[in-house]
Amino acid sequence: MTDTFFRWIESSDLSTWVRSAPTVFAFPTVLVFHALGMGLAVGVPVVLALRSLGVSENLAPRALAGFLPVFVFGFILAVGSGLLLVIAYPTKALTNPVFYVKMAALLLGAAATLGALRTFSRTQGLHMPPIGRLQACGAALLMAMTITAGRYLAYTYSRLTVDFDRLF
Repeated sequence: MTDTFFRWIESSDLSTWVRSAPTVFAFPTVLVFHALGMGLAVGVPVVLALRSLGVSENLAPRALAGFLPVFVFGFILAVGSGLLLVIAYPTKALTNPVFYVKMAALLLGAAATLGALRTFSRTQGLHMPPIGRLQACGAALLMAMTITAGRYLAYTYSRLTVDFDRLF
């Protein structure tokens, strides 16, 4: 991607507002929504993994399928707010390889979560199918990787914006 593209996004009204508006309703609120979305989107695969590992063994796997709306809502909230964060600092995100690791882990983790929820929705009784266990544990690990990569984005960038490079 070129600096022209980054400059175009960075100069947009939305990018400027999210990045530098002197109000709590801009960048801080976007971060809060991102954290809430991550909590919901990551919480569901963690619950699935814990059940797969034997926590709450009296809970039928089929009941876990009820977490689908929670996961979808959290995922949409995290992705939507994350998109605003990328719009605020496109150069910072899109020139950092860690961003692409985060996106890959997020997509794979979401797919594994949906797979586990589908597997558990078809399960009868209290037995956890091995494929569902693998999907749930893999999803939780991939979502943890997503959060870790996201935190690393704050420290591993080489350029903040087109016209302002890192100070250190």
